[in-house]
Amino acid sequence: MRVLLALILAVLMNPALADTVWLNNGDRLSGEIVLLDGGKLALKTKYAGQVLIDWKDIDTLSSDKPLLVRRSGFDSERGERLAAAGSGMVRVQGEREYVLPLAQITRLVPPRPLLEDRVWEGNLDAKLDMKRNQNDVDEWKLKGNTRVEHGRWRHVLSGELERETKNDKKVEDNWELEYDLDRFFTEHWFWRVGLEQSEDEFETIDRQRILGTGPGYRFWDNELGRFDLIGQFNRVRLESDLADRAFNTTSIELDYKRLLWGTRLEFYANAELQLPHIDEIDYVLDSEFGLRYRLNQWARLSLLYELDQLRGLGQTVSDRHYLLGVGIGW
Repeated sequence: MRVLLALILAVLMNPALADTVWLNNGDRLSGEIVLLDGGKLALKTKYAGQVLIDWKDIDTLSSDKPLLVRRSGFDSERGERLAAAGSGMVRVQGEREYVLPLAQITRLVPPRPLLEDRVWEGNLDAKLDMKRNQNDVDEWKLKGNTRVEHGRWRHVLSGELERETKNDKKVEDNWELEYDLDRFFTEHWFWRVGLEQSEDEFETIDRQRILGTGPGYRFWDNELGRFDLIGQFNRVRLESDLADRAFNTTSIELDYKRLLWGTRLEFYANAELQLPHIDEIDYVLDSEFGLRYRLNQWARLSLLYELDQLRGLGQTVSDRHYLLGVGIGW
């Protein structure tokens, strides 16, 4: 009982641990370090929510929780705590203790169970549309994506699933899954290998497989968003009940995300333009643009616009979809 009482008193008498950031202008901010990436330190405070601080404006900082410290060159080392040091410096305390210039630190990541120094993020959006008039129509759609980064490697997985019934008869049934593996050679340049497969029960082409590889360039990837541009050479295989067809394509793809309005609103755009090496098709465009509003740390309201377009034999066919629903993010 005496030991238990002593522990309770210790907790009550000691204030909650907090990270502290000292700025070059003499100001001091307290809160919880969420992440340092792309020259921005995200600090979660009780009085102003999550704030972003330019890394160059920080004089020194301290933290009583473990952080993975990444320096130039992609190497990471776990620090059990950080202590304030001289101007432009921080003391890293762990298996070994040393003073490190802030200018050499490119990322601070709280270690996560199983993932350690990986950065993991993703979204899952859902739409349900039920109509009851002359015809009973039930439609639902799921779209999701996730990415895991570890050192020089990045894994990207995305997919979607759509079902629709009309008067209890299925009229739409399709799914799509894509996996990409990126290997970074510098802070910006990387090489991608990707595999994509899709199936549609009610289209002439039942199944499509795409295997591609090529270089990519990351313009930025930080707390405010990211922008990647990728060029690939692909091998496409189309399968149907009538015949199979295989051909090569060249493609360019963009991946863009930007946080707005105090990081509550997110705008994103994904687009891929395929240029087939055959006479029948001029180009194939697969694109989506959307907004997500953060209700809290995990819940989202989403608005998505999809534009799929194919041009060949002098004709252009366009398919447009709108998705308004709810989702989760991490």
